[in-house]
Order: sequence, then C-alpha cells, then structure tokens
Amino acid sequence: QRITYFCYTFLKISLHLLLCYMKKLFSYLSVLIVLWSIAFPLNAWAASSSSVTSINTSFEDKALIGEDFTSQVLQEAQFTNVDLSSANFSGVNLIGAVFNGALLEGAKLHGADLSYAISYVSSFKGADLSDAILVGAILKRTTFVDVDITGADFTDASLDPAEIIRLCKIATGVNSRTQVATKESLECR
Repeated sequence: QRITYFCYTFLKISLHLLLCYMKKLFSYLSVLIVLWSIAFPLNAWAASSSSVTSINTSFEDKALIGEDFTSQVLQEAQFTNVDLSSANFSGVNLIGAVFNGALLEGAKLHGADLSYAISYVSSFKGADLSDAILVGAILKRTTFVDVDITGADFTDASLDPAEIIRLCKIATGVNSRTQVATKESLECR
C-alpha cells in the first residue's frame, strides 16, 4: 500500500513538473517565433485596404482609423506599425495574422477568428473581442485594457502573466463556435 501511494505521488509530481516545463518551453518557442517573424518577415502581396480578398496582405506604417474590413479575407495578413483604432474586423478571418506595433484601440473584433495570430507590442485598449477565437495565438507584450472578452476563446494562447490576471478578472461567457468558456480557456484560478 505504501509502494502504491509512493508510485502514485511520484507520478503525480512528475506529470506536474513535465507540464510546467512544457509551458515554459512553449513560451520560449513563442518568443523565438515572434522574434524570427520580425527579423525575417514573410513576403507579402501589397494590396489596397478596400479590395483585399487574398491571404498574405501587408499593411505597414499606415493610419487605417475606422476602416471597415468586414468583407475581406485577411488570413496571414501583416499589420506593422499600423493605427487600426476603431477599425471593424467583426467576423473576419484573421487566422495567422501578425500585428506588430499595431494600435487596435476601440477596434471591433466581435466573432473574428484570430487563431494562431501573432501580436507583439500592440494595444487592444477598449477593443471588442467578444466571441472571438484566439486559439494558439501568441500575444506577447500586448495590452488588453478595458476590453470586452465575453465568450472569447484563448485556448493555448500565449499571453504575458499580467495580462492573464487582468483578463481573468473580467472573463465570462462561452464561445458560440468552440463551446469553450472564456475563464477555462485562460486557465483562470
């Protein structure tokens, strides 16, 4: 009986340590991927913001304040040093999109799919991320102040610890497509 208890305890501790190391490894890999994508950006096709219908679109050093992107496909789009304040991305496919130094204050991202997106040194202050999908997104050095994350799914997303704490305080709802609770996806305690 003691041997069984010892084996059970040893296994439990080993699994916990393994999970901790895996999370750390994932965080380090996330940072490396962000740094790699900044140092060696993918080639992208330039396009006018009013006629975007393809993937790999690139926007750099622009002010697109209040721009309506709702009818556009922006999968793997790159937004570098772009002011997207009050822009409307509601329901838009932003899978794998990159936001580097982007200002998304007051942006509408209700129901947007930001799965595997990368956001680095960006601000989502006052943004509507309700019912958005951010599965596997890398959101480092990105701030989420006064955001609406009702029903947002952050499963396997990589965020700064301070932002997780901030978001856990306001996390409510269940995502309508993934059926995952926001608190659960953020691993709130």
